[in-house]
Amino acid sequence: MKLYDKDIKKWIKDGKILIKPKPKNNNIKEVSIDIHLGNKFRIFNKNNNGYIDLKKYEMNKNNKINKIISKEINISNNKKFYLYPKEMALGITKEYVNLPNNLIGTLYGRSSLARIGLMIHITANRIDPGWCGNIVLEFYNFNKLPLILYPGMIIGALCFETLSGYVKKSYNTRKNSKYKNQKNTLNN
Repeated sequence: MKLYDKDIKKWIKDGKILIKPKPKNNNIKEVSIDIHLGNKFRIFNKNNNGYIDLKKYEMNKNNKINKIISKEINISNNKKFYLYPKEMALGITKEYVNLPNNLIGTLYGRSSLARIGLMIHITANRIDPGWCGNIVLEFYNFNKLPLILYPGMIIGALCFETLSGYVKKSYNTRKNSKYKNQKNTLNN
């Protein structure tokens, strides 16, 4: 069952859902919470190899490959981030989110931004039970013109759905959880 505005406020008040900074009342909509863009982005470098070996990439525990294919940048609050046509970049939410073991989150893009060609997630719109951290956004520009993003802008909406029970192993307790306790960083 999806939570609606009254339930969302109660779950936050009771500490079942932790969001920092705490959302303002006008950011809690009928069935979602507005999510804002943070300051960090990961941009992808041009690569002379002509390919990325996914097997080596997945097995790379110390993220050396990240330095080869991409770099992380930090944009000040009053600066702009340009996302060029047919390019991908990662971003991060301003909000730090911690979900209980009986709740799943779903991240949705804003229709007004999608209508001008901005995709905010490619496949990762599920926020698992037990998730704890900032949410990484997977941007792609389908427009023929560059899109300008600003830290602090409303970038999406986060909805919540209760499970029929508590999961045995939450995201942050699994040994192979790649992005445990992700705090204001963009590890791929």
